[in-house]
Amino acid sequence: MTKTPLTIRLCAPRGFCAGVDRAIQIVVLALKAYGKPVYVRHEIVHNRYVVEGLEAKGAIFVEELDEIPEEHRAQPVVFSAHGVPKSVPADARARNLFYLDATCPLVSKVHKQALRHRRLGRHVILIGHEGHPEVIGTMGQLPEGAVSLVDTVEDAEKYQPADPDNLGYVTQTTLSVDDTEGVIAKLKERFPNLQDPAADSICYATTNRQDAVKMAAPDCDLFLIVGAPNSSNSKRLVEVALKSGARHAALVQRASEIDWAAYGPLTTVGLSAGASAPEVIVNEIIEAFRERYDATVELAEMAEENEHFPVNREIRHIELTHEDMAWVNG
Repeated sequence: MTKTPLTIRLCAPRGFCAGVDRAIQIVVLALKAYGKPVYVRHEIVHNRYVVEGLEAKGAIFVEELDEIPEEHRAQPVVFSAHGVPKSVPADARARNLFYLDATCPLVSKVHKQALRHRRLGRHVILIGHEGHPEVIGTMGQLPEGAVSLVDTVEDAEKYQPADPDNLGYVTQTTLSVDDTEGVIAKLKERFPNLQDPAADSICYATTNRQDAVKMAAPDCDLFLIVGAPNSSNSKRLVEVALKSGARHAALVQRASEIDWAAYGPLTTVGLSAGASAPEVIVNEIIEAFRERYDATVELAEMAEENEHFPVNREIRHIELTHEDMAWVNG
């Protein structure tokens, strides 16, 4: 039976950013250095495949440090890439726990920007999504009441600060660039003295992935984003694809989640992956299309990423091999 021709526009960059790659490496290296188990507070990154893969290697995921049993207190605990409030390392020290902080350096940069605003006497506005771990971690860098959370243009319109002339903002790193620009514009319209952060808060990886999707989306019958439903940057990519001209867009975690009958005839499909989605799943989805179509892959490349963030000093001497990471990188 002759297969229908299909073009897959494969976005680049896609998938793991340097911060996610570093966080996963930290857990893998900690297991090599200290043996099983290694505890991880919260999902190391928002991806079920990654979490289950690390569990299979000996990682144990907990939500709070008091879940670590007494007999394992000498084993390391890793803090997730999203960052944690200051109270979490303080709690670890109080419990005499050995911890490795896997907070993305670009998230740590946002923490420093918020602290700088505070040091300069400004009330901090954090643009982000309520309840997201990164938002919880950033707000937890400052005393209670020192940060106000704003999510949408409507929030910005309603926000009433105590001192409108002494405000500074930072943003969650994984937001929609276009949506965030609208929120910032509304805040600056209302508060002309609002101070920018020292550098952009939305990270390079988020911007690059959104730009690539914008370029690839026009005239796509379907745009698939590989990512988890609790991944902020992945959900933003779905929104960007639809706004940029894709007829349909969907978030999938594995090829098995694709609803092959839902989208009608397909001639052009866009494909990208959120910053916490492994390349092996991208490959899995391409193969699933090749089983059903005469598929040709075209690269939609927007930027080249060469960033690398070193792991913690305590484990930097441990060799990381290709085989150690092949389960996610292919």
